[in-house]
Amino acid sequence: MKAAAKDYLMITVGMIVVVIAVYFFMIPLHIVLGSMSGLALVLTQFVPVSVSLMTLILNGVCLIAGFLLIGREFGVKTVYASLLQPFLLWVCEVIFPNQKSLTGDVLLDAIAMIIVVSAGQAIIFQAQASSGGLDIVAKIMNKYLHVELGKSIAVAGALIVLSAALVYDSKTVVLGLIVTYVNGLVVDEYIGGFQRKKKVCVISEKYDEIRKYINTHLGRGATLYMTRGSYEGTERTEVATIVTQTEYAKLMHFINETDPRAFVTVATVSEVSGFWNKKKGVPGEKNI
Repeated sequence: MKAAAKDYLMITVGMIVVVIAVYFFMIPLHIVLGSMSGLALVLTQFVPVSVSLMTLILNGVCLIAGFLLIGREFGVKTVYASLLQPFLLWVCEVIFPNQKSLTGDVLLDAIAMIIVVSAGQAIIFQAQASSGGLDIVAKIMNKYLHVELGKSIAVAGALIVLSAALVYDSKTVVLGLIVTYVNGLVVDEYIGGFQRKKKVCVISEKYDEIRKYINTHLGRGATLYMTRGSYEGTERTEVATIVTQTEYAKLMHFINETDPRAFVTVATVSEVSGFWNKKKGVPGEKNI
């Protein structure tokens, strides 16, 4: 129950961040991103309704099509995000009507939008959800046209950006394509930052103290290896563990205090699966 509440909180926070990027950077200077809000921005040039209402209509159509064509695969979280986005856009329209560009510069707005919208999307993806709309279209393409999901999203996004040619100049279209591409790269970088861990390998005469610290104070497991030096043939014990960035700082401080002569190697791990996330035995901390 707590995990579900945390996920919905993350979706809400992530969507607020996304809407801030859309309303304060994308809409004022008509930067069309490969998303449903981008398509809504184009369509409102033909239909006299607000961007929030058009986004609601588009997301609603996508949800109905999703239920009819692919069933309930995309889940309740995606439905929640799809309905939350137009609501938050409507709130912004009420509180900040006729919002102007914050910088007055298309390039600065585009850079700011990429940084902010990517952060919001990464938070939503961490909650195992999506912002709906475009992702549902991509899943329909994947199921019926047998196009890979990643390519489906890229194609659908590109088509939305190209639709901007109906109402905007070629510069806006090219900028939209660049922003959509870079947005995908930045989202991957944000998600990678959430998931990156440190693999620490330590060879020390005080390996048992280090192992106990890892087990007791960090709540992480460790693997012990018997090693033999190539010069003297001396056998030693190596302690290997995987920790978060915060835990890594604590571990390195302990190692430097316990055995300044310890031989330590550190590598960045992009992803860890399995039971790694189950912490054990940390005084004053709850298991996660």
